[in-house]
Amino acid sequence: MHDQTAVVTGSSSGIGFAIAREFASRGANVVINSRSEDRAATAANEITDETGNESVIPIEADVTDPDSLGELVDQTVERYGSLDVWVNNAGINIRGPAEDMSLSDWQQVIDVNLTGAFSGAQLAGQRMIEQGTGGSIINVSSMMGEQGQTGRTPYNTSKGGVNNLTRCLAVEWAEHDIQVNAISPGYIRTDMVDDAQDQIGFDEQDVIDRTPLGRFGTPEEVANCAAFLAEREHFMTGEILHPDGGWLSFGWGSKS
Repeated sequence: MHDQTAVVTGSSSGIGFAIAREFASRGANVVINSRSEDRAATAANEITDETGNESVIPIEADVTDPDSLGELVDQTVERYGSLDVWVNNAGINIRGPAEDMSLSDWQQVIDVNLTGAFSGAQLAGQRMIEQGTGGSIINVSSMMGEQGQTGRTPYNTSKGGVNNLTRCLAVEWAEHDIQVNAISPGYIRTDMVDDAQDQIGFDEQDVIDRTPLGRFGTPEEVANCAAFLAEREHFMTGEILHPDGGWLSFGWGSKS
């Protein structure tokens, strides 16, 4: 990824941080994004220390604000001269029974997870079309976007939308050599999953038993999928990769 410039939204922690670190280790110019300037700067410094890549910078932006995202694109191009890879990773989850879900909570999840992904992809796509050199847009979805689940109606719906957004943009922008793909992780050991376990109280062993590979995934494994897509040495667009340990393929429910 030398001479490639990548932006990863929501990359101050979790999967986004792992993706940014992997890109940096492969020689890319990397923009760390967060709504918090301090968190973005801390993450950028950590990645630089770990990888030795001095071309890692923090830029504060809110994915629910198109003007803020526009500034993110402009500052990236001003600094590095191009935008080659865009990763829509920022996401939130608000849980609760559908009958009690407020419209404001519903809208907040949709605004971040789905509309934020569209706005980011649109701005990145415009820049890549203008450059005329193609590019890669990667949406971080979730296996929850392909199944129903109690208490997660806004999240699962938003991720299902991200999957179809991926397919639509892939078809529309193929003529510009822009590859649009998604990564749809299963249970990955992150703070978000740990918080869900605390809030919902699900049993970790249940997840392990339901996952054919018999464990949680790691952010680094998802990051490897992102790097594969970003390097564009493949004939894929409109695809949804599933680093889920076999969860979606397993039809019997539990090994136990």
